Order: sequence, then structure tokens, then C-alpha cells
Amino acid sequence: MERYEIRLGGSGGQGIILAGVILAEAAGIYDGRFVCQTQSYGPEARGGASKAEVVISDDEIDYPKAIKPDVLLAMSQKSCDTYLFDLKPNGMLIVDSTFVRQLPTSKALQIPFTQIARDRFGKEIAANIVALGALAILTGVVSLKSLEAAVKNRLPPSSADMNKEAISAGIEAARNILKGK
Repeated sequence: MERYEIRLGGSGGQGIILAGVILAEAAGIYDGRFVCQTQSYGPEARGGASKAEVVISDDEIDYPKAIKPDVLLAMSQKSCDTYLFDLKPNGMLIVDSTFVRQLPTSKALQIPFTQIARDRFGKEIAANIVALGALAILTGVVSLKSLEAAVKNRLPPSSADMNKEAISAGIEAARNILKGK
């Protein structure tokens, strides 16, 4: 795999940074690739735009930040508006349609990650894990086995069943998108 850049954007409290760490661990520790993960959350942690970037490659990485992301996963309207500007021209835009209503392109892949989490678990806390399940299917950048292992390693054992179901919900949503549903 050549250098592949993913930017995850959202609002503070949506688990964007955690999602970036999990994605990096899945690709690096479990899939055995070279990985760099960076994050920006400072004052954004109080509700403003936050981001995590994950660079994945089969070769050594000489610059740790995303230059022209291949993928933007936007969990909020503000993060979509803020971070879309340098997405590659043919890059993939995946949005949480629960919050992102003004789409900059008709090519955006819309999945209601937060609504799926609310419907399945009665709370929004797993929306980031639902999004990671979808991201794995839509990009193929990490194996599902590695993603599941990284989630299991990073999150509390008491939430293991919910997180496994959240990954499955994301996989199902992504497969429906690919089937045109």
C-alpha cells in the first residue's frame, strides 16, 4: 500500500481522537503496517472541531501528518466544512448524516452513525465505533479482524459486546451503501 491518509473530524466529545488511535493500532499493531497518528483537540475538546489523522503505508513514513487526505470522515457539519478543503480531488468523503446536512458534493457517502448508535444502544457513545466499522469496509484500509482486536484492546471489557455490535452495525451500513440502498 502506498501512503494512505485518513482524516477523522468531529466535535469534542464524539470520540474522534479515540477513533484515530484505534484505527492506527489496527493498521500498525495488528495489520503490521507503518502508521503515524496525529491529533488536534486543545480547546476543541469543549465542543469545537477536533480531528485525528492517520497515515498508513507499507513503507516508512517520512511525514506524520495528512497532506492531501484520501478520506475524510466527518462526524459534524463544522468538521466537514473545516477539513474538506484539502481532500484529494478524487478522495472519499464519508459523513455522519445525523449531523452533516449541507453536503459539499453529491458524491459524499452518507451514513447516520450517531442515529445508528442511538437506535441500537440508546446512547451516542458508540457512534465512533460504528463509523470505524463502516470505514474499514468502504476503504479496505484495515482488516476487520485487526479493527476488532484494536477495539477490544483499547476499550473497557465491560463494553466489549456493545463495541462488537457497533462494528457490525457500521459494516452493515457500509455494505448497504455499496449495494446502493
